Amino acid sequence: MGAMTDYDYLIKFLALGDSGVGKTSFLHRYTDNTFTGQFISTVGIDFKEKKVVYKSKCGGFGGRGQRVLLQLWDTAGQERFRSLTTAFFRDAMGFILIFDITNEQSFLNIRDWLSQLKIHAYCETPDIILCGNKADLENRRQVSTARAKQLADQLGLPYFETSACTSTNVEKSVDCLLDMVMQRIQVSVDGELPAEYLGAGMAGRITVDDDTAVNGNGGVSAYCANC
Repeated sequence: MGAMTDYDYLIKFLALGDSGVGKTSFLHRYTDNTFTGQFISTVGIDFKEKKVVYKSKCGGFGGRGQRVLLQLWDTAGQERFRSLTTAFFRDAMGFILIFDITNEQSFLNIRDWLSQLKIHAYCETPDIILCGNKADLENRRQVSTARAKQLADQLGLPYFETSACTSTNVEKSVDCLLDMVMQRIQVSVDGELPAEYLGAGMAGRITVDDDTAVNGNGGVSAYCANC
């Protein structure tokens, strides 16, 4: 059997935020459960993959666990890569917006990242979580939990304080985003999704008409029918 058959859904998440907030470390912790303290700036864009089994909390998908291949895209935070990285926004189904709790400016820039995201994402209300990373560096904190939570509430986003170093809330936050995205898939038009997001195991069960898949919207129009 080829690799085509070993997942039901391909889900793409994109990590966003200023340079140095820990996006790469966050994704390494989630996919490989590893951490290195050194900072190597991401050039352009990179991705990591992880296979997970998703079980709906509300008994959806007929109670069956769905095999999900998660692609986690890591973007460069620097301005000079902005036009390159925004080209990838359209393909992402969920966004992990990250700031560094020890860096006030990275927190202030969250609204800017959000506005970029709203311009380039697949729809006006994409699924997003906000993560205050480096929560292990409490003694260097510049952004209080209450302040971050207040912004998240204002923006209507789930908020997590994470640490790629100690692994605090990394898995929990990604699981939350996956849950949001899978619930949206479940209520989208008869569960229709463009074929590129489906593993071979699902292709027979789900049909997508050609107009839906090629309407120039990054192929996610059926997916965001309920935005």
